[in-house]
Amino acid sequence: MNDKKPLAAVVMGSDSDLPVMKKAAEVLKEMGVSYEMKISSAHRMPEETAQFARTARQRGIEVIIAGAGMAAHLAGAIAAHTTLPVIGVPLKSGELNGVDALYSTVQMPSGIPVATVAINGAANAAYLACSILSIKYPEIKSALDAKREKTRENLIKKSDAVCNE
Repeated sequence: MNDKKPLAAVVMGSDSDLPVMKKAAEVLKEMGVSYEMKISSAHRMPEETAQFARTARQRGIEVIIAGAGMAAHLAGAIAAHTTLPVIGVPLKSGELNGVDALYSTVQMPSGIPVATVAINGAANAAYLACSILSIKYPEIKSALDAKREKTRENLIKKSDAVCNE
């Protein structure tokens, strides 16, 4: 959503990450959260990645979702250059199917935290970002509450359909 100043950033290390990371963008859009999306590799574009992180707060960004596979240093590299909340999305890739990315994202040194979701968990990363933003923005809290209620109602209907056959 580019109609208002972005509150969130969705960053990925490569365009091959887009199919998974689009899920984060879809959730943010559904929740009414403005965002920016960017490709910025921690290894192939280290200066640009650091600059992105250092200037995020000035651009109005309040939370960053960063997805990468294999060595998965993107979320950590971003967290090293900002005190904004960073949510890492380890992406399934390579011979280890994302376990290496999970470990790289989870194992951050003390003082440089990265919240981490499941492998390919971009949608949950966006829901976590919305939860963080909902502390300050009541309209995001309302959108989250409505989503949870809709999910609850749908599960009740499915349970009734399955259990009452």
